[in-house]
This record gives sequence, C-alpha cells and structure tokens, in this order.
Amino acid sequence: MIRAFLPVSESFGFTAYLRSNTAGQAFPNCTFHHWDLLPGDPLAEGNQVYDIVKAIRKRKGLKEDVPELDYYMDKL
Repeated sequence: MIRAFLPVSESFGFTAYLRSNTAGQAFPNCTFHHWDLLPGDPLAEGNQVYDIVKAIRKRKGLKEDVPELDYYMDKL
C-alpha cells in the first residue's frame, strides 16, 4: 500500500497509466484529502499555475492563452 497526494489536474489518466505499467495488478483508490492554493499568477508566464491553466485549456479544446478581459465585456 502506497499513500500519496496527487493534484487533481494531474490525476486524469492516472488509473490507466498505473494499470498498464503494473500489468493490471495495481489499482488506485482516490479520495479527497485537502486543498491548497498554489502561489503564482495564472496570467503571468513562467510559473506552475500558468502551466496548469494552459494545460487544462488545451485538454478542453480551448485557446491555450486566456482571453483578455475585453473578450468577456458586453459589446453594447
């Protein structure tokens, strides 16, 4: 038995990865333990938060760069 903390953003595909690398012998039992804030600005390049936001936007099929605030403003 191994206990570890795995960020939710990195847990996608973990079950398949674990099972394929252990020939189906291991399986995870994931439960929520705690949450914590990551230091950094999600709009400033060069930190972990920015990289996570960019990866999530890519996985969801969105533009990788976060649109400017004007994109969300009403055009009326």
